[in-house]
Amino acid sequence: MQSYTRDEVFKASREYFKNDELAANVFLKYSLRNNRTKEYYELTPDGMHHRLAKEFARIESKYQNPLTEEKIYEYLKDFKYIVPQGSPMFGIGNNFQNVSLSNCVVISSPEDNISSIMDAAKNLANLMKRRCGVGLDISKLRPDGAKVSNAAETSTGAWSFADFYSYVCKKIGQER
Repeated sequence: MQSYTRDEVFKASREYFKNDELAANVFLKYSLRNNRTKEYYELTPDGMHHRLAKEFARIESKYQNPLTEEKIYEYLKDFKYIVPQGSPMFGIGNNFQNVSLSNCVVISSPEDNISSIMDAAKNLANLMKRRCGVGLDISKLRPDGAKVSNAAETSTGAWSFADFYSYVCKKIGQER
C-alpha cells in the first residue's frame, strides 16, 4: 500500500479544497487514514470517499437490493450529498487504528455512590481513548453539603464530580 508524507498530503488536499488551508489542515489532522507513525495512505478526501464507499458497499452486499460501491461513492464524492462525521471518516476502513466510529455518545448517568461515580469515569476514559466524545447526566448526584454516610460527612456536590470527569477527559486527551 502506497504511503504519502504530510507535505504531499497537505499540498494535494489544499488543491482539492481550492487553496483553503484550514480545510486541508482539518482533513489531514482528523479524517485522513494514517498509521501510528503518521504515514498517510490517502492524498485527498477523494481517496477517503473511495475507502468509505468500499466499506459501506461491503455491508450493503449482505442485504437485498444493495447500493453499489460506485453509487455510494457518488453520494460521498466532493461532500455533495453526504458529509460523514470526523470519527467515521477517520475510522471506517482504517485497519491501522482502533477508534470509535461515532463522534459522540451519551453514557448512563452514575448512581449516587462512589463506585458508580468511578465506573462512569472509567467508561469516559475507555471511550475517549478511542476518539469518541462522551456526555453524561450527573443530576442524580447529591448537591454540595448534603449528608453522606462516610468519613467526609457531607458531599462535595455534583459540580465536583463534573470537574473530576473533565479532568479524566483532559488526561486521556485526543491531541493530534
